[in-house]
Amino acid sequence: MIEVLFDDAIKVDRLDPDGKKFDKVSRIEAQSEEKDMHIQLDVNTEVYPICVGEKFRMALAPTLNLDGSAVTSYLPEGKSKSLADKFEYVMHGLLYKMSEDDSSGTVKVIAYISFGGLQLMLKGDPSHMSEFKLDQRLFLLMRKM
Repeated sequence: MIEVLFDDAIKVDRLDPDGKKFDKVSRIEAQSEEKDMHIQLDVNTEVYPICVGEKFRMALAPTLNLDGSAVTSYLPEGKSKSLADKFEYVMHGLLYKMSEDDSSGTVKVIAYISFGGLQLMLKGDPSHMSEFKLDQRLFLLMRKM
C-alpha cells in the first residue's frame, strides 16, 4: 500500500508576495485546512494556472506506485496505474533541509524541498512531519478542488 506523507486541502492566500520574479512561475502562499500548515510553493503557472482564493488538494509521497514500491523507471501513459492518475500536476524533488522555528512561542518544523529549481517550504506542527527525512526523494501531487 502506498504511503502518503502529507495530504491536505490547501487554500491559496497570496500569489508572488515578493513580486513576480519569473514569467512562467508564481510563488503561492497558502494554508492547509486540516493540518494548519503554512506553505510557500513555486508552480509553473503556464502549465498549471493558479489564482488567489483557489483550493487544491496537495499530497507528498515517496513513490507513485500504488503497491508502495520505489519508482525505478518511467512507464509510458496507460501502461500502469499510479498515484499520479488521480492528480493534475506532479513534480519530483528532494527534501534538502529541515529546521525548527520557535519564534512564535510554539515549535514548528520547516521542510524545504527542491523540484529542479522550483521550491516548496512546508511549515507546521512537528507531529505532521515526523515521516519526513533529510535527502528523501518525494513526489508533490496537486489537484484543484
